[in-house]
Amino acid sequence: MGKIKIVYLDAYPLEDIDLSPLAELGEFTEYHTTNPEDVIPRARYADVLIVNKVLVTKDVIDNLPELKLVCVSATGVNNVDVAYAEKKGIAVKNVPAYSTDSVSEATVAYVFALLRNVVYYDRYVKNGSYSASGLTFHTSKSISEIKGKKWGIIGLGNIGRRVAEIATVLGAEVSYHSTSGKNTDGGYRHRYLEELLEESDIVSIHAPLNKSTEGLIGSNELSVIKKTAIIVNMGRGGIVVEKDLAEALDNGRIAGAGLDVFEKEPLEADNPLLKINCPDKLILAPHSGWASREARELLVKKVAENIKKFYGIM
Repeated sequence: MGKIKIVYLDAYPLEDIDLSPLAELGEFTEYHTTNPEDVIPRARYADVLIVNKVLVTKDVIDNLPELKLVCVSATGVNNVDVAYAEKKGIAVKNVPAYSTDSVSEATVAYVFALLRNVVYYDRYVKNGSYSASGLTFHTSKSISEIKGKKWGIIGLGNIGRRVAEIATVLGAEVSYHSTSGKNTDGGYRHRYLEELLEESDIVSIHAPLNKSTEGLIGSNELSVIKKTAIIVNMGRGGIVVEKDLAEALDNGRIAGAGLDVFEKEPLEADNPLLKINCPDKLILAPHSGWASREARELLVKKVAENIKKFYGIM
């Protein structure tokens, strides 16, 4: 067997991570990003194709005659026509659970920041207001603790369960909602969605995007959440209706929100979330909750393991 030709089409999230575990497996070529029209020319002779968000469609598969394995450097495989790949004898491998701790810790970080109004207080000091006040203390914005709060989790998979464990240690009372309706014995109190929203002080979302979760949190759902509650979406954009959330924040129907994922990524410049009246109530991040150094290093290791297992490399 000759050298395995490995092509990574969108390696930019790993630009500061050592890719030698992949490079040492064969003839390795990486690209920072790849436009749709460049996928076939760049990957034409690849045995192994590594992608994160690049689409691997039927047309792409038909034009890659040497392709044997598609490695998705992520948990989801919705960017790959898996059924057609399998029909053509091409294996598709993903990497589950590599970022569980990273996303869970990001969730808790956003909750802390919202409950303690970190954005407001940071700005208050940096814009000179604190220096000009002449006062030692400034507490005009509510500061609250996690201990004693009711924390509702939507989606009790690997990440949701890890968040539940951390929340419990911090003194929160945890309940959850299963979006599939199948996981109703998860070791925590299960609630129907409306019940969970009505009673929770903190709501965090860790569900996949599918037909049952698209638009799950819209104006109707936001109307039953406590006005003092916060919501954090670490699942997928599209689960929360962004224009409805922006209106709820502006109208005081919810105390705060944090989003790491959006309906369209990157976030469009005219998104209503960027124009709310009180931006201190909202924390936004560019889909970076998963991207701790540790998680990304583990991701590379797991992709390399998938290639080794496929080729029987010890």
